[in-house]
Amino acid sequence: MRKPALLAAVLVVAFASVLTVHAGTLANVTLPDTVKVGATTLTLNGLGLRTKYMVKVYVAGLYIPQKSTDPAAILKPDVPKRIVMHFVRNVSKSQLTDGFMESFQNNTPEAAKTLKPDIDRLFSVLESVKDGDELVFTYVPATGTSLAIAGKEQLTIAGPSFADMLFSIWLGPKPPNAALKKGILGQ
Repeated sequence: MRKPALLAAVLVVAFASVLTVHAGTLANVTLPDTVKVGATTLTLNGLGLRTKYMVKVYVAGLYIPQKSTDPAAILKPDVPKRIVMHFVRNVSKSQLTDGFMESFQNNTPEAAKTLKPDIDRLFSVLESVKDGDELVFTYVPATGTSLAIAGKEQLTIAGPSFADMLFSIWLGPKPPNAALKKGILGQ
């Protein structure tokens, strides 16, 4: 009787290890290695920590079809992508809007002017976030960029231009902090 029980225990452990979801962890935040966006599986490219005045604000996870360290390739408009902002502290709506606006001005000032109506739509649905909440931006070609806050879909902004401006926050020449960009690029 011991052999069948031992065999069953080995099979349970082997089966459980196959089901284990691998994940990336940074600052006690764990994000899955892959996510499904429609029929496409996106891979966690890297994790970065957003700090401001040495205070941890959020962990960002960048998901793309294939890992890459090239920001220009990641920003291509015909490529699906997702950025997850997992907050590690409470952040007010005004802090969020100020941070986004500053990043748009730093990285894509002309697009920020042209896309002001889309930025206004984004700001109209933003709300304060608490420690543990997530903002999830997902770009799907031919659909646009959607935003989910704490798991609830808020809006979709059509077209690749908004996605390019948005993802330039983290992948552009002046990210919120250099370590954040380096982290999401998997460097």
